[in-house]
Amino acid sequence: MPSYELALVLRQLPRPELISVIRRTAESILDKGGIIRKLENLGSRALPHKVSEHGVVHREGTHFTIAFDTAPMKIADLKEEFGRDIDIIRRYIFKVEESEKKPCTLHEEMLPPAYRKDVQEIIAAAQKKQKKKFNYNSCLDYYPFQK
Repeated sequence: MPSYELALVLRQLPRPELISVIRRTAESILDKGGIIRKLENLGSRALPHKVSEHGVVHREGTHFTIAFDTAPMKIADLKEEFGRDIDIIRRYIFKVEESEKKPCTLHEEMLPPAYRKDVQEIIAAAQKKQKKKFNYNSCLDYYPFQK
């Protein structure tokens, strides 16, 4: 199953109600066959601009992120379910891409920059892009007032 991250902005609520909203959100992910990997509270903050959701204007919100795994077909159902919840102001689901593992050796890192393979590739690419020098004897492409 692919990994996803859910970014939630909840309206300002007392702690017991906030816990019930998070529990409701987590249960909906689990009901759809998902696995919750991490739940993180990012705290309460003022929103960058006022947000109108479900007929109410919000200026502050509590931010949460939930990392979970689920089938890709269930994402639309989760978005719809979170959209109907009146306690959730904003919800975004991002697919988490696994980072590419690059082998690294200490010997390559200890070399001076001019001898490293990646720096040599950058220098070679820069030399390919150098402009062709103008030939003053041709008189075809030369305009004397723009140098």
